[in-house]
Amino acid sequence: MSASTLSASKPLLAGYVESILAAPVYDVAVETPLQVAPQLSQRLGNRVLLKREDLQPVFSFKIRGAYNKVAQLTEEEKARGVIAASAGNHAQGLALAAKRQGIRAVIVMPKTTPEIKVQAVRAHGAKAVLHGDAFPEALAHALKLVDEKGYTFVHPYDDPDTIAGQGTVAMEILRQQPGRLDAIFVPVGGGGLVAGIAAYVKYLRPEIKVIGVEPDESNCLQAAMAAGERVVLGQVGLFADGVAVAQIGQHTFDICKDHVDEVITVSTDEICAAIKDIYDDTRSITEPAGALAVAGIKKYVERERAEGQTLVAIDSGANVNFDRLRHVAERAELGERREAIIAVTIPERPGSFKAFCEAVGKRQITEFNYRYHSGSEAHIFVGVQTHPENDPREALVAYLREKGFPVLDLTDNELAKLHIRHMVGGHAVKVSDEMVFRFEFPERPGALFNFLTKLGGRWNISMFHYRNHGAADGRVVAGLQVPEDERHLIPQTLEAIGYPYWDETANPAYQLFLG
Repeated sequence: MSASTLSASKPLLAGYVESILAAPVYDVAVETPLQVAPQLSQRLGNRVLLKREDLQPVFSFKIRGAYNKVAQLTEEEKARGVIAASAGNHAQGLALAAKRQGIRAVIVMPKTTPEIKVQAVRAHGAKAVLHGDAFPEALAHALKLVDEKGYTFVHPYDDPDTIAGQGTVAMEILRQQPGRLDAIFVPVGGGGLVAGIAAYVKYLRPEIKVIGVEPDESNCLQAAMAAGERVVLGQVGLFADGVAVAQIGQHTFDICKDHVDEVITVSTDEICAAIKDIYDDTRSITEPAGALAVAGIKKYVERERAEGQTLVAIDSGANVNFDRLRHVAERAELGERREAIIAVTIPERPGSFKAFCEAVGKRQITEFNYRYHSGSEAHIFVGVQTHPENDPREALVAYLREKGFPVLDLTDNELAKLHIRHMVGGHAVKVSDEMVFRFEFPERPGALFNFLTKLGGRWNISMFHYRNHGAADGRVVAGLQVPEDERHLIPQTLEAIGYPYWDETANPAYQLFLG
């Protein structure tokens, strides 16, 4: 940012700084800690600090902006009651803000809103109105109620008072970290938080970079800055629902266009990896939007080869749906580039599995999916542990090809990761004499290879599924083609392996879907 740009916008920033300093947010919000992330700092070679806004009473920074806005309303506006359309953190923030001010609050939420969020709004004394299947329908209904009932509409981000409330985060950061501070990374949805932080920081310490972070599937600020004007995204990804906004706000963009240094975008896998990073350092679980800033720091450090810098990430919220954690855990290793998902073609004959495992070597196999297919070749779906520096997936793929295995890298294939991995298989047309067994073995490197070695090449493996879940036991289901006159040999063979097993040949689930 040029000195002339800064000088020209000083009055704008000064106005916001005054509002930030005067914002009465601590009537309800708390000053959150600026906490060192030791493991992340060590790994990245920079001092990484987390601004723990997930510790607010509503588990998000949104309480700051909502309360400041409500506090600035006239008595007449307060008397009419407040309304908002939100399925997320703004809803809870406004509900609590209104409760503290003794004001009636109505929150319009889509019917699809998770029950935990509906209950949280009601727990703060607001009326939750469920309307429509998506946010636009909820918003339209809220605006209709404004016309019909006279409620005062409170915008989630595009309002100077809301922006000033969010800017108190920056006030705390500069007080908590008065020394070296190279950059602050901020999650961006509609831009209220990043605008408030940029206004305060660039007025007082313009040398500090303010970097916005957006999902690559909802990058409305990045698109606006590239175009030089606000744009509307054609579609918005919903994984990081807290920042799923199609257009940056007008008030927010007025600040961001000149005072946000850059915008970094990150993928779903990178967000999931960042959630795990924060968990490893704090034992807290953030929502996807809350982990954006950490994901941005990791990308920035890698790109700039930064060392010894002090970098702040705004951990903006922890209102995560519990059932989403399964998906997060699945994708985190991919986001860290610690797992490769590959499709490999092997000969359809006994011993092929074992030969493939030998080629993989000491790498941990994290997933193995296979179903017999008539013909001379079999296609296996495999997850293999990798390391971004010591053992990158490119090296694994090249090595397997060198060993004569046709390999297709599916690590960046969304269809494969979201669906195919769970759908591998089906009914085998020409498989005969099949018996199905479930096994548990100790989850350690080499356990799968040991299992296949002891099973030997006596019987053809007609089906195989394994997924490493980080538990103490590995779970496998396998199909073996065992002729009737050899079935009496099965018990002693499986007992010699030494792993608990169950015969599932008569299981109706197998009969219905896989037999």
